[in-house]
Amino acid sequence: MASNPVHGLPFLPGMSFKDSTKTAFHRCQTLGYRNGYAVVQRPTLGIGGDRLQVTQLSQAELDDLASKAPLLTYGQPKQAPPAEFIPAHVAFDKKVFLESQGIELNPPEKMALDPYTELRKQPLRKYVTPSDFDQLKQFLTFDKQVLRFYAIWDDTDSMFGECRTYIIHYYLMDDTVEIREVHERNNGRDPFPLLMNRQRVPKVLVKNAKNFPQCVLEISDQEVLEWYTAKDFLVGKSLTILGRTFFIYDCDPFTRQYYKEKFGISDLPRIDVSKKEPAPVKQELPPYNGYGLVEDSAQNCFALIPKAPRKDVIKMLLNDNKVLRYLAALESPIPEDKDRRFVFSYFLATDMISIFEPPVRNSGIIGGKYLGRTKVIKPYSSVENPVYYSPSDFFIGAVIEVFGHRFVILDTDDYVLKYMESNAAQYSPEALLSVQNHVRKREGPAPELENKQTEVDPGVQELEVLIDTIQKQLKDPPCKDNIREAFQIYDKEASGYVDKEMFFKVCDSLNLPVDDSLIKELIRMCSHGEDKIDYYNFVRAFSN
Repeated sequence: MASNPVHGLPFLPGMSFKDSTKTAFHRCQTLGYRNGYAVVQRPTLGIGGDRLQVTQLSQAELDDLASKAPLLTYGQPKQAPPAEFIPAHVAFDKKVFLESQGIELNPPEKMALDPYTELRKQPLRKYVTPSDFDQLKQFLTFDKQVLRFYAIWDDTDSMFGECRTYIIHYYLMDDTVEIREVHERNNGRDPFPLLMNRQRVPKVLVKNAKNFPQCVLEISDQEVLEWYTAKDFLVGKSLTILGRTFFIYDCDPFTRQYYKEKFGISDLPRIDVSKKEPAPVKQELPPYNGYGLVEDSAQNCFALIPKAPRKDVIKMLLNDNKVLRYLAALESPIPEDKDRRFVFSYFLATDMISIFEPPVRNSGIIGGKYLGRTKVIKPYSSVENPVYYSPSDFFIGAVIEVFGHRFVILDTDDYVLKYMESNAAQYSPEALLSVQNHVRKREGPAPELENKQTEVDPGVQELEVLIDTIQKQLKDPPCKDNIREAFQIYDKEASGYVDKEMFFKVCDSLNLPVDDSLIKELIRMCSHGEDKIDYYNFVRAFSN
């Protein structure tokens, strides 16, 4: 039994006491360095610097203890069991060093690399020296400074291509580019403001970036070798942006001043890109085939779906229901045609002519409409520039050729003379004088012919006497022109005849005394057939 080293008491529970005066409880250093290596030292003192209570053996005692065999301590060792038999194919399984068997091998080769293993390896660190370029300084210096260029995109070589104008903005603060469209009024395009939004534009791409899905992903610095800068935008230079080639032909004054101060370029003149319009191609019309009017036929050459020619609406409104009537004879070598008479009606609203042949009893010729409303071309006028008959071509003795037939003007109504006198500038003095003399002779007393008697149709003579009698008896006759215009409204073909039912309706609206015995006789003599009345001779009885 060990004893207490301090008090001489056995080292048993309850026999040990603590030193209450002890204040140091540190442990001595056991770790140290020798020749740069950490070594462990045995402690020489206990806690608080106390002496260790261990038996210190000398080196001789230690060597003596080491030389003693463990047989004295542990006794005779037991013999190990024999080793288990292991076959050769098991003992040498998965073992390949073959030189012991006399087999020479080739020198070792490098093992094939695994792509997945290489991908998992961390890349080597690359140290990039930061540049001296300061983006913040560029932003503060060039804020709100924009270079403006005027460019065109000429796509006329492709089908339906055209030459369009654009404005290119280059922002100096961040080297971004914006392309704006220039719209004109009624150009047929949607007023979309931008062709390309503000962004950096790559100039040169890396080789592997050709198949880069640029339409889906944004281009980064890894795919671009060089970006467009301000020095790439010059007047007179072409740029390819987004697959389109833009030609810069002008810039604003601020841009010219910037290039002069920054790059020393002072000559940036405006380039004229306007194209001269080609000479208009003369449109040649095909020969006139003779059907319809020349103007109507020409509309088939101007549009796929032809439209009616434009009409002079003001002229139609001013001359509505105004008709000039002439009595004409047909020039013909045939004896039967010499006594035929025709009524020419010239419509001032449309410059059209209609011809009506009054029926004559027992003549053997059926009267009626001879020519519907149409424009009549003068003879010897070209088909390309046709000249139509006008009111100035109609006077007493004038020859009118209508589709190969020649007519001679013999007589006119009173409205023709009134119209010619109010529009004397349109007529020659000879034409106006011929109509005035004819009307004067017609209204004056018939000259007495010496030794000659003119044969007069009894029916015509009786009609003239009746008209003269009615003119003398009417005290307050209505205006003859108003009566004639009322009948002409319903006489669409300007034939001089109206239906009997329509005739009495017009007379009733004008309060004409149709119940008078003389007026009834006049209506009977002006009747033509059972349902037609010649209102031309009827109106003569109501002269002012």
